[in-house]
Amino acid sequence: MAGYAVVDLETTGLFPGGHDRIVEVGVVLVSPAGEVEGTWETLLNPGRDLGRQDIHGISAADVLGAPTFAQAASTLAELLRGRTFVAHNASFDARFVSARYGWLGYEVPVSPESSVCTMQWGSLLLPGMPRTLAGACAHVGVELRNHHSALADAQAAAGLLRCMIGQVGPRDVPWWEAYESAERAPWPVIPGGRCTCVRRGNATERAVPYLARLVDSLPEPCGAAAEADYLALLDRALLDRFLSVREQAGLVTAAGEFGIDQPTAVGLHRTYLAALARAALADGVVTAAERDDLDAVAHLLDLDPCEVDAALAGSDGGCGTERMGFRLDPGDMVVFTGEMSVPRPVWEKRAEAVGLVPRAAVTKKVKLVVAADPDSLSGKARKAADYGIPIVTEDAFAAMIERAEGCV
Repeated sequence: MAGYAVVDLETTGLFPGGHDRIVEVGVVLVSPAGEVEGTWETLLNPGRDLGRQDIHGISAADVLGAPTFAQAASTLAELLRGRTFVAHNASFDARFVSARYGWLGYEVPVSPESSVCTMQWGSLLLPGMPRTLAGACAHVGVELRNHHSALADAQAAAGLLRCMIGQVGPRDVPWWEAYESAERAPWPVIPGGRCTCVRRGNATERAVPYLARLVDSLPEPCGAAAEADYLALLDRALLDRFLSVREQAGLVTAAGEFGIDQPTAVGLHRTYLAALARAALADGVVTAAERDDLDAVAHLLDLDPCEVDAALAGSDGGCGTERMGFRLDPGDMVVFTGEMSVPRPVWEKRAEAVGLVPRAAVTKKVKLVVAADPDSLSGKARKAADYGIPIVTEDAFAAMIERAEGCV
C-alpha cells in the first residue's frame, strides 16, 4: 500500500482557474499507519506578482531563481502518484494542483472528491476540533511552527492525519474507497527530470554585494559620459534606499556596458555620497534623519561608515546641491502593482492630489512604478525594468508624496 501525500500550497490568491498561481508547495509522504516517510518542498516562480505577501511571507527575490510549476511538474507527479491526496481544506489545494496540471495539458487524478480533507474528517473523528489548521493543531496537541510555510503546514496536517488514523486504525479509515482509488488511478507520463528545489531565504544566502561582482579592472578606461550615465542609474536605483535583486543585476550589467570597473565604481559611489552630503549641508545643519539617510546610502554602496564623515567634512555646503536627476512633477504618470499594504485607490487619490496621474498600464511615458515588492514579477514590473523606469516601495513613494504635499 502506497500511503498518503499530505500537501500544502501557498498561492497568489484564491482562484485557480484565473490569474492566481502556486508560489510554494510542501509535500509530506505518510505511510498507511500515519508515519512520516519523507518530505519535499520548493518555491515556485509564478511569473506574476506574489499576491498577499503579508500572509505567506515569500519575497520576490526568493522566487526569482525558483522553478516554474512546469519545471517542477514531473517531480511533484512522482511524489503524488499512487498516493491519496491529503490536505487541510483539501478542496482548495486539490483544485489548484489539478488546474495547474490542466494548464500544462495534463489531466491528473487529483480532485476534491478523491482527496482526504483533514479539516472535514477531523471534525468528525476528533470531536470539538476547530476548522482552522492552527486551531485544530492546538486542539489535538500537534506542533505547528512557521504557519503559512507550505512544508510546515503540510507537516502539521500530517500530524492531524496521524491522529485520525489512530482513532480508527489504518484499515478502518472511513475514506477507504478514496484510498484504494488513488492506488489504482493512472497518472500521465510527464517528461522532465527532478527539479532543483529552492527554499525561502535563498536570496539572502546567495547574495553577493553587487560591487563585488564588478571586474577589478578593464583594459580601456570609461569616459565622463559613461560615468554620468552610471551615476544617473545609481540615483534611480537608490530612490527608495533599497537595492532590489533586479536593480543590483541591472547595475552590474550597466557597469560592464559602460566600461566601469570596481575601482572606478567605488570612486563614483564616493562622488554620489559627496553630492548627498552637500545637499544635506545646504541649510548649514545635518539633521538626524539626514545623517541616517547618508549612513543608509553608504551601506548600500559598500562604503565604510567613516566615508560619511569624510563626505560631510569635505563639503562646504555651498553650491553643488543638485539632485542627480530624478524628481516627480505634476503631470507625471505613475503605476501601482502588487497587493499594497495601503489600498491602491488610496494611493491613487494621494497621487492625484499632488498632480500626478495614476495609470493602469506601463508605457515608456510612465515616470515611476510603485510596487508592493521591488523585485515583483508582475507584468507591469517586468515592463518597467525593460524600459528603465524606476520601481520603488510604498514607503519610498509615501515620502515622495509627503514632500510634494508640503509644496502644494
